[in-house]
Amino acid sequence: MKPTIVITGATSGLGRLAALDLARHGADIAITARDPQKAEQTREQIRAQALDAQVEVFLADFTRLADVQRIGREITNRYDHIDVLINNAGIHAFTPRTTPDGRPEMIAVNYLASWLLTRELLPALCKAPAARIVNVASQASRHHGTLRLPHDLTETVPFTARGSSDHYGKTKLLNIMFTMELARRLPSTVTANCLNPGFNTTGLGRELRFAAVLEKILTRLSIGNPARGAGLIVALATDPAFAGRTGGYYTVRGIRQIHPAPPGNDPALQAQLWQETERLLEA
Repeated sequence: MKPTIVITGATSGLGRLAALDLARHGADIAITARDPQKAEQTREQIRAQALDAQVEVFLADFTRLADVQRIGREITNRYDHIDVLINNAGIHAFTPRTTPDGRPEMIAVNYLASWLLTRELLPALCKAPAARIVNVASQASRHHGTLRLPHDLTETVPFTARGSSDHYGKTKLLNIMFTMELARRLPSTVTANCLNPGFNTTGLGRELRFAAVLEKILTRLSIGNPARGAGLIVALATDPAFAGRTGGYYTVRGIRQIHPAPPGNDPALQAQLWQETERLLEA
């Protein structure tokens, strides 16, 4: 029986490469997307390379958490079970912005949307014989400024393009903390792991004016090959070597488990983050 894999952020970058590889290896794919045109292009590309793959598109704007909740229900209604959820969607904003819900944009898209979608899909994941959740984090999490819970989840503060890295890194630290607390709360049939995909040129700094030129230069120099990061996503999603392994943070460098940056490795803070997130999303 073919596995059903849900992947966010699959219309570009690592997500698209991972979706293509997963389909080629026999999975049916559900992708989330904001842009209908990009979604259809991705669907056609997957179908061209994996003729037997079923590819479904679920449209949502991850800056709107009501959209995330809606597609969670749509996906649950579409499939009788889900074998793998890959939370890959994310942005690196170079100016502070708030969502239509009044939340900090990077926090909403990179962290809250993943948390909420995971919660919505958990019943379908629990129906699979052995399900996996894979969260794409980053070693950018090592540069996260000062962690302040629960304020980081709601406060929009000014920052420059240079200072944006700390805010992006903080969202990735939250992803790691969320994964580790989630792993403790899951039933034994579902695992949760996260990863550092390494530096990747694909989608590099989409908001920078010179991003396209820089990406071409780095690609010519063989710097930031996105296939490595996509390969680790696919491995955590499907490789038997990771069966039953949960609560880990893995890096593309040597495919090994690493420790998150402090204070993200504190179980008490991980539990606090879960509680504050739950309280915020239920308010």
